[in-house]
Amino acid sequence: MFKTILASFFIFLSIFSFSQTYEIQYESSYNGKVQPNQNPTIVWVNENENFILNTKIKEQKSNFPFEISKIEKPSNTIISYAFLNPNEAISTSDKESITKQEFELTTQTKKILGYNCKKAVTKINSNTIEVWYTNDLKLKGGPSSLGQNLGLVLQVERNGNSSTTAVSVKKIKKTGIEKIINKTIPATDLLSYRDLLWKSRFTTLNVFENEIINFSDQSKSDEKIKRFANGTIILKKIKFPKISQGSTIFVELKQQSNGDAYDRTGTVFFIPEEKSQTFFDGLEKGVKTLSIYENGNGKQYYGVISNQNYQPTVELMRFFTAFGINKFNHIELKDKTWQTISPFRQDITELKPSLSEKEIWIGTFIGNYDKGGHKVSLDITIHNSEQIVNKNNKVIPLFNTTNIMEMAGQDYATMFNNDKGLFVEFNLEKDLKNAQLRYITTGHGGWENGDEFIPKANSIYLDGKLSFSFTPWRTECGSYRLFNPASGNFPDGLSSSDLSRSNWCPGTVTNPNYISLGDLKAGKHTIQVKIPQGEPEGTSFSAWNVSGVLLGTE
Repeated sequence: MFKTILASFFIFLSIFSFSQTYEIQYESSYNGKVQPNQNPTIVWVNENENFILNTKIKEQKSNFPFEISKIEKPSNTIISYAFLNPNEAISTSDKESITKQEFELTTQTKKILGYNCKKAVTKINSNTIEVWYTNDLKLKGGPSSLGQNLGLVLQVERNGNSSTTAVSVKKIKKTGIEKIINKTIPATDLLSYRDLLWKSRFTTLNVFENEIINFSDQSKSDEKIKRFANGTIILKKIKFPKISQGSTIFVELKQQSNGDAYDRTGTVFFIPEEKSQTFFDGLEKGVKTLSIYENGNGKQYYGVISNQNYQPTVELMRFFTAFGINKFNHIELKDKTWQTISPFRQDITELKPSLSEKEIWIGTFIGNYDKGGHKVSLDITIHNSEQIVNKNNKVIPLFNTTNIMEMAGQDYATMFNNDKGLFVEFNLEKDLKNAQLRYITTGHGGWENGDEFIPKANSIYLDGKLSFSFTPWRTECGSYRLFNPASGNFPDGLSSSDLSRSNWCPGTVTNPNYISLGDLKAGKHTIQVKIPQGEPEGTSFSAWNVSGVLLGTE
């Protein structure tokens, strides 16, 4: 009887010893200084498995999304769980990555929390990683998948300055993981898992998905998309959430040729609706219903400058289509593998005050006269961030000479052919601190002596005084040759897409210039833009598409 009891006791002791679980807490430091306000990594480890999480997840106070990793022993299978939102979670497994790890084992030793540790070294993406591990506890685990085969990892140091170090090791009876992973979580492949987890970290506003922008009397509006100017303009009303001060905003457009072989002016814009008249009125009723700008050159320009009753469109992003990307990839040249899509992506965080909690028309225009035209997809993404670069709380549209309604009769921006150029009056109700002009400019006139190929100074005058002058010019257009399969080739060995241009290249975004205007007092002010526009030659003429938005803090 005694022997039976004794045997049972040893069996129990053996099971208890086998299942003994430890909780290790780690903290991060940089150049020897502990990082403040951190959320320490927590590891639960025994001979069967290793869970990696953090303090907030353990306390069930973590914001979504969050991730927990489980390493099963002895197979070293990594099972990752991503909790995307309160109602959605996914998982994936990886049986290979740990076995592929390679380390240089060294003779260096030190003690961490009283445990004897050895050092192993590896390189990952040009980073030198030092892993300190102990075999004192006869367990294998750590704060990441790195070094899981070595022992219990108590410190990981990257490039000699960034460290994750164990600060406590204690035995626990129960982890409580069943309170967090409390139901079956569907599995997916590793790439899909990473993609869904990444996308859950920011907000995506889908504006357009594979929409056609062309020139055709068959292009009609429907319940989702408004189409104007024979299909060269598409619009959709988008509701923006409240955007926090630390958030960053990106606009991303993907474009392909659907029949048009040429490089075309494109713009992504929104329509301000703070005044009694809007650009949308002009789209519905005709461009000549919009306010007129005249500067004495005998022409009338509709809807290009702000006044008491009207504000022009605000450019989110100016872009230029490449020569026939994707549709004309059948054109073969030796050693040329054409790209299949033009990706245009730009930070527009400075426009946040005009977007947050607003429902506004978002549009895209590509000037073309082709029935096939172009295919576009447009997303706006909002990312929570602590990098507060743009502190302005005011966005005031001033001018936009891009003739978005070109195919509905809006004239080209040729108003720079006299000394007055473009002249705008505006009134500030309050003082505006740290004022900036967000200025986008591109020159056009596509022949040898046209302003597209001739550098021209742009001069900005504030209240009659020269504030800023520069010559917008792009010299790197040849970098984008593989986006331009239909670009013409010349006897001198150059392609049209190689040529330097007045602030644009086929297949690229034109970045805004931010012109400092200082602190502006409440009251009336003027902005004037002067450009020495070239003279016409026969039926050819030059034009300048410029847009300006005033930024600042009231």
